Amino acid sequence: MSTPTVAIIGHGRMGRAVEDVARAQGVPVRAIIARGTPVNASTLDGADVAIEFTTPQSAVANARACIDAGCAVVVGSTGWTGDLDALTRFVDERGGALLWSPNFSLGLNALLGVVLTAGAAFGRLPGFDAHLVETHHTAKKDAPSGTALHLARAMSATFGRDVPITSVRVGSVPGTHEIIVDGPFEQVRLTHEVRDRRVFAEGALLAARWLTGRRGVFTLADVLESPVAPHSPAP
Repeated sequence: MSTPTVAIIGHGRMGRAVEDVARAQGVPVRAIIARGTPVNASTLDGADVAIEFTTPQSAVANARACIDAGCAVVVGSTGWTGDLDALTRFVDERGGALLWSPNFSLGLNALLGVVLTAGAAFGRLPGFDAHLVETHHTAKKDAPSGTALHLARAMSATFGRDVPITSVRVGSVPGTHEIIVDGPFEQVRLTHEVRDRRVFAEGALLAARWLTGRRGVFTLADVLESPVAPHSPAP
C-alpha cells in the first residue's frame, strides 16, 4: 500500500489523534480543516485522501464535498448511516471513493468474528440471554453508538433473537463495548475497551492507505479481508 497525502476534517480529540499518528508514521498531512471551515478543493489542498471525524450532522455533507473535489474520503463519524444509500449512489455517480466504518479499531473488528461464533454457540443452549452495554464520553452525540448497533446485529444474526443495548454516557471514556451472555448459574462477558483514541487513528490511516487508487464504497472489513496484509508502519 502506498502512502497518500491526507487532509484531516475535524480537529477535535479524534482529529488531533489522527494528526499525531500520521506525523509519527511519516504520512504527509496536507490540510487540517477545523470546524467552521468549508470543505472544498481549495481547503483540501490536493490531498489524496481526507479522514473525516466530525459529527453525524456534518459527515454526509463533508463526504460529498470531498467527492466533488475529487478527493477520496475515510469517514469515521457515526450516527449518519441512514443516508448511506443516497451517499453510495452519489459516490458511484461521481466515480469517487469512500470508506466508512462504525469503528476503526482493528481489535474491535476482529471481535466481530468472535461475536458471530459466540452467538451461534449460545443460541443452541437453553436458558441463556444476551445484552450489550456500551459506554462513551459525555460528548458523544449518538446513542446507541454505531459500534454497539453493529455488534448487536452481528450477535443477533447467529444468536437467533434480538440483543438489547444499554448506553452509558459518562466522563471521558473513549469507548467500551461489553456483550454479556447470562445463564441460570453462569455468565460470559466479551469486552472491548479502548485505552487510547490512537487505535481509531491508526485504523483510519490504514484505511486511507488501502483506499488510495480505488473507486467505490467500502468498509474496514474490505481492508481486513484484502489479500495484502494490512500492516501499518511502526511509528
